[in-house]
Amino acid sequence: MMAEAGAGGPRLAELLALGRRLWEELEASTEPSSGAPAVQDKVRQGLDALQRAAAMVTQLELFSENEELEEIASADLKFMLLPALLGALTLKQVDLSRRREHLESAREHFLHFLKLCRNYGLGSFQLPPGTSSEEEARSSPAPRDPSQTNLVAMAMSRSAKIERYKQKKELENKLAAMSSSVESGTADEDQIREFYILQIQKWIGNSLEEIESIDQELVILKSRDAARQAPAGPRGPPRPARTPVKPFILTRDAAQARVFGAGYPGLPTMTVDDWYEQRRKQGIVSTPQRVPAGTSNEEMQKQQKETEEEEDDEEALQKARDWDDWKDTHPRGYGNRHNMG
Repeated sequence: MMAEAGAGGPRLAELLALGRRLWEELEASTEPSSGAPAVQDKVRQGLDALQRAAAMVTQLELFSENEELEEIASADLKFMLLPALLGALTLKQVDLSRRREHLESAREHFLHFLKLCRNYGLGSFQLPPGTSSEEEARSSPAPRDPSQTNLVAMAMSRSAKIERYKQKKELENKLAAMSSSVESGTADEDQIREFYILQIQKWIGNSLEEIESIDQELVILKSRDAARQAPAGPRGPPRPARTPVKPFILTRDAAQARVFGAGYPGLPTMTVDDWYEQRRKQGIVSTPQRVPAGTSNEEMQKQQKETEEEEDDEEALQKARDWDDWKDTHPRGYGNRHNMG
């Protein structure tokens, strides 16, 4: 195994170093937009280098499910980081039309890294929900009381986040203290081995956090896609076409209709009740609404009084019409014989 890894030579190490350097530059970049051409060029270069390195690791069969951590050469431990780095760079792609594809691809890379670490006993953690693993299902039994499922999950998630945060700070402090000696080549093999294992443990925490964020974003994207593909619901029956309304004279009651109808024989007359009944049959109004909603009691009383007066004045109106007819046939002053000498 060590001979095969050595046969890979510096080429494999160079590809890993290039991909990692580009990722670190992107993390420290002050570029205002992650979609800038210079940024995306680095993303593509980093992904290309890491993908080539991962293909070489697979070809060399550098890691196996049938071996222990102690069987891996210290110099080869750093290649375990390849899937995690691939996931991190995949997330930096900004093509919105392929966002869901990138998220799912990054999740697969992170999950591959976590399974690899778990296989070698690196770190104590649970694989994310939804992982198709019989071992994971056995290690995470459901609570006896189903009503407590959400509470247990929330408590476990919160405690896991707190624990990961503490471990992350401790790992960063240890790595900062050891990096200078490892990079300068003055560290011995045990220090180099510890340094790479600490890096792997740090990326375990990063991968768990990234998968959690990815799952949340995927839920949003899937809901959005489902809403776009859902057929539009029925909007109710179409409103019937309105027939054109001919001009007419609207009156309060039949008495006014007779009066106004006599003066405008060319226009039909219609009372308010008749008009509402016609509109109701056309389906435009449901019930007559004679009084506006904001009408006060005083106004309602006034309208009621006017209506009563109009009904009582029908006899007076007839007298007035008879008087008008009489004046048409009798000249002014007819019958006035008073003060005539």
